[in-house]
Amino acid sequence: MASDERSAVVTGASSGIGEAVALRLARGGWRVLAGVRREEDAERLQDQGLKPLWLDVTDPESIAAAAVRVDEQPLAGLVNNAGVAVSMPLELLPLDELRRQLEINVVGQVAVTQAFLPALRRGRGRIVNVGSIAGRSALPFLGAYAASKHALEAITDSLRVELRPFGIEVAVVEPGTIATPIWTNGAETFQRIAASLPDGALSAYAERLAAFREAAAAAGRRGEPAEKVAEAVEHALTVERPRTRYVVGRDAKRRVQVERLPDRWRDRVYERVLLRSG
Repeated sequence: MASDERSAVVTGASSGIGEAVALRLARGGWRVLAGVRREEDAERLQDQGLKPLWLDVTDPESIAAAAVRVDEQPLAGLVNNAGVAVSMPLELLPLDELRRQLEINVVGQVAVTQAFLPALRRGRGRIVNVGSIAGRSALPFLGAYAASKHALEAITDSLRVELRPFGIEVAVVEPGTIATPIWTNGAETFQRIAASLPDGALSAYAERLAAFREAAAAAGRRGEPAEKVAEAVEHALTVERPRTRYVVGRDAKRRVQVERLPDRWRDRVYERVLLRSG
């Protein structure tokens, strides 16, 4: 299929990795349907040559309407990028917040994939799931987020085998710390949840939480550009034989190495690096 005939849907394209992916594909000649939920984002992306697609991955009606928009056209790519990060000690995490984390990062990805698979079959297209190194490496206080990304790894593995007879390749991208709004939004979510807890609920975790948030902020300042992830996504969509997994970022590659240690050693590394102040 010639590049000017290729169409791709990118979810969560209003900022960060999704926006970088959408813009990179558009520069490469793709027709990009960029998933958005707000009018101002739609207008801004349209000004940059993208075609906004109203898409809320938690809303079945929104997903169905987006699939109708593609209609009978073949789809060469689906990039499942929409996601959020919830941070909180699991003991204190409201279960509704856990459900929200999984609904957006897991159930929503499956729902979108189901909706667009007919178009992907027509185009013998590819699916790229934007996961995280957290899908291999669960950190303290990010258990809900890591659970969602571990689940996305499993979904990717199953889809890769299930869809192979149809010529549909499936890959997952595993970024480390990338300079995107997800971490700012995650900090705001933490503050919102913390404000809803009883007074003193966090006191038992206060020292380690403070050290973790300090380490996370430092990592965020070193975050790599979203364009690096976009490059990996483009490779997965266009190369003749894509890799099944793409690890993106220096810290992601370090965490792959740490995860090869025996569990107790691995735990001590993360405690030393993340949970000790100063």
